[in-house]
Amino acid sequence: MEEIAKIPPSPVAAAFRHIQWDPLTSLRLTPQETALLRMAESNPLEYTLGDARDATMYVRVLLKLLAEASLNVAGQVARISEVCNEQLALDALDADPLGVATHYAIAKLYTILTTLSSSWAVENGVSVGNVFYVGTEGDLIEQWKSLLRVMSKGKGDAYAQRTSALCLAHVLLVACPSQRGGDSKKAGPSYASAIEPLEALTAWIISQLKSSSVTTVGTTVPATMALMRATEGRQIFAASGGIKYLSRQLRQKERRQSSGSPQSYPSASGERTVNSSVQQLYELGFCLWCLTYELNNFADVRADFSKDGLPVLALVELVSVAPREKVIRVAMAALRNLATCSADVNPEPDAQRIDAKVFLGEMIGAGLMKAIGLLRERQFSDPDIVDDTETLHKLLTDNFKEMTRWEVYENEVKTGQLQWGSTHTDAFFKENAKMMEGKDGDFGLIKILISLLSSKEEDVAAIACFDLGEFCRFYPNGRHIAKRLGAKEMAMTLIEHENPELQHQALQCVSKMLVQNWEYVK
Repeated sequence: MEEIAKIPPSPVAAAFRHIQWDPLTSLRLTPQETALLRMAESNPLEYTLGDARDATMYVRVLLKLLAEASLNVAGQVARISEVCNEQLALDALDADPLGVATHYAIAKLYTILTTLSSSWAVENGVSVGNVFYVGTEGDLIEQWKSLLRVMSKGKGDAYAQRTSALCLAHVLLVACPSQRGGDSKKAGPSYASAIEPLEALTAWIISQLKSSSVTTVGTTVPATMALMRATEGRQIFAASGGIKYLSRQLRQKERRQSSGSPQSYPSASGERTVNSSVQQLYELGFCLWCLTYELNNFADVRADFSKDGLPVLALVELVSVAPREKVIRVAMAALRNLATCSADVNPEPDAQRIDAKVFLGEMIGAGLMKAIGLLRERQFSDPDIVDDTETLHKLLTDNFKEMTRWEVYENEVKTGQLQWGSTHTDAFFKENAKMMEGKDGDFGLIKILISLLSSKEEDVAAIACFDLGEFCRFYPNGRHIAKRLGAKEMAMTLIEHENPELQHQALQCVSKMLVQNWEYVK
């Protein structure tokens, strides 16, 4: 049985035992419900959970309490990030009793799920399924929406959002057919009743992944990692555009690497590090790796991994700059799955065939061969990294031998990882300038090169200037085309750049656009 991820306690946990339910009339608890809460506090949790009917009643009361208390979820308690001592927690209880009650209900639900996922639950024949799913059809109890409300309305309350999302993920996972121990037809929780909640949870995760805040993204990580355990969770996540947003988060490495202070809460695993962003990189990379196990099953997943070369680029960058071995491990494992996937099982319907060869080309363009060369010189304690490194080295080398120089250049431009070499010379452009038209005649590579003029990597911008200038020299009417697409204006802004090499290449680029016979003024 999979254990639920470790979550740190609520900042106001010290106040939980001091909550007085009777004065909190806005919670609309009946005398029987209040009595059940008190009884559960006075007895071991295993006693309450030992009977599925009593356990379900207790869970429903907690979810009702959460639904009523969370109307004020963005109150004072939501703004407390550090764990309080008892006096500060009591002050918070006086100032924001509903906020403390919200945390209390979430904490109890989390503890219940942890207990129901333990060996004790197996020995006593109780489970998440027979507590949260009821009736002859095994339908999910309707009160699950209380958790979604906290996630959606609890902006700024990291504990409430993170723990509610993780709880909901684990409640829903047990209904997934892939989690039923190989027998998806046996009686149990109804997956049909869990589909809409799964989609709602995934939509919330995606909305959080769009954020540029490390803390905001961190609220989604435990739930996302939980969803990755189930094939159904991975499929819904991928269909919602999750691959793209995970990749974007992984590429924001400059922001994370500059974030040296630890977050208020440990990561999903409970690990507290000096630089918590490293752990978050690992967790996001882990999720992307899990998604690669759907490559052979769905053409749409292969298409999403190939879109704009972004996922491959994000993984290659992780390999190149990863500060920890565990980050390299998940990135390399994901790259290996990409480099060995097939389109034979579920081929693309009337679309470009996307398989290992496509991804290997993207990896070469992103500079993985150089990164692999450096990895082979390092000593790793994890044998999986060594095995993945050698496998990828062979696959990349074999594929590189089959690629033309133009294919190498094309992949390099599409990934945006330009590096000086034989594909950035006047001889190369003299031979291949006509290829810049593209199959559709839309000069797609020229448009990408123009966009790379604004790259924060000055070497990339300098090489893009050179390539655009050479296109102007060797393609018929190339000067007019480049200027029409906006290359001249972009390059002009770089002529006074503080980087002398970029300044030189920008000046040369503009000159090649303006001068018809460049050889006479070289």
